Amino acid sequence: MKHSLPKALLLALAFVPALGRAEQKIGFVDLQRALNEVDEGKAAKALLKRDFDEKQKVLDGKKAEFDKLQADLEKQAVVMSDAAKKDKANELDRRARELQGLFVQLQKDLSERERDATKGIYDRMAVIVREIAEAEGFTVVLEKGAGLVYAPSSLDLTNELIRKYNARHAPAGGAAASKKGAEGKGAAAAPKK
Repeated sequence: MKHSLPKALLLALAFVPALGRAEQKIGFVDLQRALNEVDEGKAAKALLKRDFDEKQKVLDGKKAEFDKLQADLEKQAVVMSDAAKKDKANELDRRARELQGLFVQLQKDLSERERDATKGIYDRMAVIVREIAEAEGFTVVLEKGAGLVYAPSSLDLTNELIRKYNARHAPAGGAAASKKGAEGKGAAAAPKK
């Protein structure tokens, strides 16, 4: 046993210089921040918010109808027969289940739309991150928040990702036109890193 320990130590030490020679350069990106700051991400979020607001109005209308029926039942309960109370209570239960089902369906629809809208953006970001990493010699690029506890800001590639993404991928619709209109009115362009 005494002889195997020094051999293992010598073997480990032999690999240390080889690992040291291969310089490792690690960077990171904050994909959530990038999604929130790229023009296409902003446009997608605005569209999703409009859709959410419309669906929320429908849900609020259905909830108001339900609340009115419930208040009517409570007011009229004293003068109603037991059979009529039972019928109204069953109707309220049915409407409550419909309202709950509508809420669940709207949440599911919005989640799917958000996933669909962001998947394409994340896929395009991955291509740009790979290009940045290859061009600047990064061995590994990690996602901030995915187990990354600390890294100096000099290794943060997020600003570069946002800049390159916006240059390459204009959002569909009017966000690019409204941005150009704002720049034409004397708005200062954001500094690029």
